[in-house]
Amino acid sequence: MKVYTRTGDQGNTSLISGERVPKYDERIEAYGTLDELSAFIACLHDRIGERKEHETTLSGIQQELRAVLDRLMVAQALLASTDTVRKKLPQLVSEDTKQLEEAIDRMTEQLPVVNRFTLPCGDSLVSLSHVCRTICRRAERKILFSSQKNFVPEEVVHYVNRLSDYLYVLGRFVGQVVGAKEIYWEPTQRI
Repeated sequence: MKVYTRTGDQGNTSLISGERVPKYDERIEAYGTLDELSAFIACLHDRIGERKEHETTLSGIQQELRAVLDRLMVAQALLASTDTVRKKLPQLVSEDTKQLEEAIDRMTEQLPVVNRFTLPCGDSLVSLSHVCRTICRRAERKILFSSQKNFVPEEVVHYVNRLSDYLYVLGRFVGQVVGAKEIYWEPTQRI
């Protein structure tokens, strides 16, 4: 099978149903941003795997991230489908969002309480977690924009919203595991 088809050369692409839409269609923007998020989460997954000195603590995080990648593929398929096809696809369910919440709670219990903004730095795993978080927030905005014209399953919105919370807490958690100092935002005067 060839990778290229030449069918997109005129600026259109196909949804799962076969319907042709412009590549700038809000559905393409939404699931394309989830695709971008998936690539960065995969990078975070792989970078975590490189930290052999923390392998025991972080291997569970890698498993969670693989599950997230699977759920993001489902979300992309749902966003790329029409009513007739959507029913035949795997679905996101409330249990998926609940699993994120449980992971958030588990990590939060191990973190000091913070009542101010943290800067997204201190270690490459911390900053990469925040890159994922910000892409996730953008994906959420794109999904909500698409939902103004197109059907979006409610659970997709819930899952993506909770995923950004997960990625924020994950950044704090991996920072603590690797011994990175949490850096708080201290507004300064201009010079």
